[in-house]
Amino acid sequence: MLRMIAMLGALALAACGGSGSTPRTGVPGYAGGDTSCVPYARSRSGIDLQGDAWQWWDAAAQSGRYDRSRRPRAGSVLVFMRTQRNRSGHLSVVTRVVGPREIRVDHANWASGRNRGQVARDQPVMDVSPNNDWSLVRVWYPPANGLGQTNFPTFGFIHGGRLVAEAR
Repeated sequence: MLRMIAMLGALALAACGGSGSTPRTGVPGYAGGDTSCVPYARSRSGIDLQGDAWQWWDAAAQSGRYDRSRRPRAGSVLVFMRTQRNRSGHLSVVTRVVGPREIRVDHANWASGRNRGQVARDQPVMDVSPNNDWSLVRVWYPPANGLGQTNFPTFGFIHGGRLVAEAR
């Protein structure tokens, strides 16, 4: 019970917020960097939008340069809505589509504590929405070596960028 409370507490602090260890599952944890999700998503995707993470959805429509949808593609950016626990929203860059309800993402600043500001690579994100429309997701949480327990609402995916290789 205490472990569950500690894990939920850590997740509550996660917001556009992210050690270099690899858990037993083979899914990488955090590795280097010290940044927030917005500049990281911009540099990795090539999608040139401004504002907080949650503002990207409307900014993409207003720009006329980017398509938006509820279907993931490599190089697209998944835009998380802002919530009371995630006040700035969040951005994740889709690196690959694994299946109809699973993608892998790279993102920055998705953790709390000593991992805050770190880059997390190849992280599973699962669609848990009732209509399989990616409006509600769960995100991998390396300290728990599994998906987090929180369902995060999303706007969907912004397309039109390109997946930019990251120097390691």
